[in-house]
Amino acid sequence: MTDSDSRHLSTVLNVQELRLDGTEVIGDTELAEVVALHRPQLDGSAFDMERGFFVDTVAEYRWARDAAGLARSTLDQLVKPVIEVCDFFNEVPWRLSPRQLDQYFSGPGKRATSTVRLKMSRIDGYFAFLEQRYGAEISRRFGVVVESPVDEFNRPVHRGDFGLRVPPSQRAMREFFARWRESLVSARKWSVSCRDYVMARLAYMSGVRSAELCAMRITDVHWELGQWGRIMVHGKGSHGSGPRDRFAYLFEDGRELLWWYIEQVRGEFSDDPRAPLFPSERIPTALSMTGVVTAASPVTPATFRRALHRASTQFLTGPVSRVHPHLLRHACATHNYERGMGLWEVQRLLGHERATTTVGYLSTAQADPEHASLASSGRAVQRLMIDPGRLG
Repeated sequence: MTDSDSRHLSTVLNVQELRLDGTEVIGDTELAEVVALHRPQLDGSAFDMERGFFVDTVAEYRWARDAAGLARSTLDQLVKPVIEVCDFFNEVPWRLSPRQLDQYFSGPGKRATSTVRLKMSRIDGYFAFLEQRYGAEISRRFGVVVESPVDEFNRPVHRGDFGLRVPPSQRAMREFFARWRESLVSARKWSVSCRDYVMARLAYMSGVRSAELCAMRITDVHWELGQWGRIMVHGKGSHGSGPRDRFAYLFEDGRELLWWYIEQVRGEFSDDPRAPLFPSERIPTALSMTGVVTAASPVTPATFRRALHRASTQFLTGPVSRVHPHLLRHACATHNYERGMGLWEVQRLLGHERATTTVGYLSTAQADPEHASLASSGRAVQRLMIDPGRLG
């Protein structure tokens, strides 16, 4: 087959480009565009027909996962490994063999262990969909039995190859933010530096994720809730539940800090109440040239990560010399637990569904069972003094 006869599948990642001549599009275009598979075959070579069917299954797989409630950013990543391997071998997925998958991920596709594991898992998930929904159709049309190339021999096993996330100490974090705050006066971009500082402080105090932080809008701040106010964040969800909203806690210092930011800093970016709580300083070139006033775009998690890395390089001292956004979340859990917050409260603070997830964030917490025993005994004595009737 000549090069002109083959076509790369990278375009299928954009669902808007998945329309083929003679197809019937069903569903709401706002969610995803789905190509009906049960239609008469188009003229062309057998390979072209198989390739066209592959493009259609990719569209339907994305639609099915969209209906299950997965975030759009997740949908974009689901089929990339499948297309990556198929492009390399110029094959449709149901003709891939375990040997080809081994060859790719041990050679040109070799990456970090966690990356390969994630890609293999996504490939296996696509094949589960393919086998259940269209296995019989593929067998009848193309004479191939659908079987995942991820088998018992090349299936990655998660053996805990991740590194232990050790947050800085409480003292190191206090000094880090103090030095950063002192540097704001002489910052070249004062408003940008203040925005990054406030975002980092809120992430540390409230335990919100970087994506949740960047997506906040001023209308998400509810000053009237609780003792110091709360912020509605749009969480990532878990176990296939899809995005899940929850309230993040501000606490006293967070309320004061956020109030100062909104009054003194945010207006430097945008006065539009529709704009994000933490706007980007950049305006699209086309809009800036025409002078059209539009709502600012939010700062991206990647930008926040880079700002935090620069600040930690300059101001953080101690054995942990670098901080990233998720480490602030670990530091929030660890330090609050060390200061006496209970496991259930830390779980609520982080927005975890299960306490076992929260325990993983506390692996470096300084725990003293003897001190805890004395403290619990003291609390028991206080309760008995308040209610002597319990002695009987």
